[in-house]
Amino acid sequence: MRAYRLLTAEDTSAFCHKVTEALAKGWELYGSPAYAFDAATGTMRCAQAVTKDVPGDYDPAMKLGAL
Repeated sequence: MRAYRLLTAEDTSAFCHKVTEALAKGWELYGSPAYAFDAATGTMRCAQAVTKDVPGDYDPAMKLGAL
């Protein structure tokens, strides 16, 4: 099964660390990153999709961050 996650955060080094941690755990980048202004908070936000092949079948109760 291929798992999918969309990592998002404010545009700080913490976002880069979040993506780097996912890559270190075997996730792979999927598509291009996105960058947008969040008018509600007045900050720029980043997003990056990642995927990972994992054994088993999909279950909506699975904790994707723990894979």
